Amino acid sequence: MSQLAQEQIDLAARQLEAGQLVAFPTETVYGLGADAENPTAVANIYAAKGRPANHPVIVHLAPEADLRYWAQEIPVEAELLIKAFWPGPLTLILKRAGHIPDAVSGGQDSIGVRCPSHPVAQALLRAFKNGKGGIAAPSANKFGHVSPTTAQHVLDEFEQETRPGGLIAAVLDGGQSEVGIESTILDLTRLTTLGPVLLRPGHISAS
Repeated sequence: MSQLAQEQIDLAARQLEAGQLVAFPTETVYGLGADAENPTAVANIYAAKGRPANHPVIVHLAPEADLRYWAQEIPVEAELLIKAFWPGPLTLILKRAGHIPDAVSGGQDSIGVRCPSHPVAQALLRAFKNGKGGIAAPSANKFGHVSPTTAQHVLDEFEQETRPGGLIAAVLDGGQSEVGIESTILDLTRLTTLGPVLLRPGHISAS
């Protein structure tokens, strides 16, 4: 798990549970994470990034997480895609479960979910809320800037926010992100009318 000790992972999980922000590596790019069920913490992601409030954020889940907690329904197409590509750089847009705050969805009735394959991300997700929580995490950069692929990129980008007392409590260093571009996003909320809709191309191609 790179140079990271389990103690660092556990501390970061407790910081997330306390409503703080933690930047962490995924196989695509580094993400700026918050407890997906804490609207105040999610709002701090938007504040740190300068991100428009109507832009949804992706919720990252542990491999063992219960997807039915987050989504109203899981179509057969989603199950097939999950079996083929999770853990990995594929985000699925599903109908959001009613009890999940709309802070993560930009006010929409859907939710973007993915299971990252990076070992540090998986360790953090398993330590956070005993593996049952979701970490909302867009890329750890200012809105409109290049996505970070190392911990140093994050520290350079958020120099003010990572100082003591800043919005970002920790930056976990998991080395260079392998993929280097954001995850593919596939919308499965309009299957009956449009079929699967590719919203963002990525490492996993349409073919």
